[in-house]
Amino acid sequence: MSASTNSKFDMEVQPPYLHEPYKSTILRAPSQPLIVPKKKEITLSGPLFKEFKLGALDHDLTKNSVKDGEPIGERIVVHGTVTNEKGQPLPYTLIELWQANSAGRYVHKVDQHNAPLDPNFLGTGRCMTDAQGKYKFYSIKPGAYPWGNHPNAWRPNHIHFSLFGGDIASRLITQMYFPGDPLFAYDPIFKAVPPKGRDLLISEFDRSITEPNFALGYRFDIVLRGKNTTPFENL
Repeated sequence: MSASTNSKFDMEVQPPYLHEPYKSTILRAPSQPLIVPKKKEITLSGPLFKEFKLGALDHDLTKNSVKDGEPIGERIVVHGTVTNEKGQPLPYTLIELWQANSAGRYVHKVDQHNAPLDPNFLGTGRCMTDAQGKYKFYSIKPGAYPWGNHPNAWRPNHIHFSLFGGDIASRLITQMYFPGDPLFAYDPIFKAVPPKGRDLLISEFDRSITEPNFALGYRFDIVLRGKNTTPFENL
């Protein structure tokens, strides 16, 4: 599993390594030309997680770390399909997820945002696509949070996705956003993605997957290669 590289489509949807409004990229972007391996040296094999055993609650972030009661916030269920450039589903793709809680805070020592931690929400989980390339997980809608990139900087609500192929070298990372977020216009990470690629990062409200009296549904499909490839993090 790998994202397409060196194609005309990349420039239309993928973020650059250097995007000066996102200040961290000034230090992290490569200062020398990239070394492009020969095609025969690039692994194009698919995921190999068919026999991987997930925990019973790994896919449910509303239950996998509950200590004393329910996590606080708006419950959501997210589903979608992982496909290649031909629209063919990719079965048994391992997806790891992490996010802030409903107050916009991560369970991480570096995050000192003055917002409450939720003792019943760890903010991380994992799921796997089935034989048809479909996945589904439950969570709490994450809150926006300040991040210090520029004055009054706030990140839109988002969930991080990490997709694994046959080995760690094939790991791809992206972010899923929610429709209609007013912070899109002010976020340099989102705006680093070319306009054609931004819509590919925004989930769609999906009433068909919404569970009555429990959780709102969203659909987020992921395409790994080709002209409709999901933007992945180069930043």
